[in-house]
Amino acid sequence: MTYDTFLVKMGLRIAEQRKTMHLTQEQLADKMGVSLQTVSCIELGKKAVRPENLANLCTSLDVTSDYILYGKRNKQQMDDTMAKLSSLDCEAYRTVQGLINLLYERQSR
Repeated sequence: MTYDTFLVKMGLRIAEQRKTMHLTQEQLADKMGVSLQTVSCIELGKKAVRPENLANLCTSLDVTSDYILYGKRNKQQMDDTMAKLSSLDCEAYRTVQGLINLLYERQSR
């Protein structure tokens, strides 16, 4: 993976999490103590997150640095998801399993 691709994927994760939390770029910038332009450039993959801003970004978005940098969920997130999955009836579980398989195949291409 090239550095540019890395930045774009990281920016997409940041934008997705920001939207999940119903934050605007301006609100995220305020929480992080950076400019709106900085957040915009990071989300577009045009600029890397400075190490000194990574902690503020993670705190602001309630995610780990592993998620921001590599897309890896933490153990608590995975445990929460597994608990929800285990409570599904058989039909719903098969549906979710099929969806996960489709998404995994699509991502692997």
